[in-house]
Amino acid sequence: MKTIAVYCGSRIPNNPIYKEVAIELANYFVDNNIRLVYGGATVGIMGIIADEMIRLNGTVVGVMPKVLTELEILHPNLTELIETEDMHERKKTMMDLADAFIAFPGGCGTMEEIFEVITWSQIGIHTKPYGFLNLDHFYDGIETYLDTATNTGFLSKENRSNIIFESNFDEFMNKLIA
Repeated sequence: MKTIAVYCGSRIPNNPIYKEVAIELANYFVDNNIRLVYGGATVGIMGIIADEMIRLNGTVVGVMPKVLTELEILHPNLTELIETEDMHERKKTMMDLADAFIAFPGGCGTMEEIFEVITWSQIGIHTKPYGFLNLDHFYDGIETYLDTATNTGFLSKENRSNIIFESNFDEFMNKLIA
């Protein structure tokens, strides 16, 4: 069974496309026997994806540091919970478990987690695929930043070519798991 880590928001944006595609993602994972590994919460886009996968009898692994489980945002119906000492251990655990990584639109935590995936790839810690699901042009600014970093020489063309940016869900998944 393939495992994909999804980094996403702990809030639900106003635009319904994010909720709709979160549900589509969950359905895709269940239909393709893909195990979800994520932050383990009930809130936001995270909760929507987990709820839909659980409803469909999918496999959902939550990885949550103790400090957040004490805030009682832990999803009660996970297939598996991995409790970590801190955020650093959480990110390492998720990277070890996952075969690929998705940055679904989210906030600063999403950025921090996907950029660590990118950095670890660049320094040779892993060779797993990763990318930004660019719904509603959410990540256009990040894509521009990375293109600028490449054009000025801060990021190699090879490393930039490893970062998937795609707004179409089906195309994104085809590129990610090709």
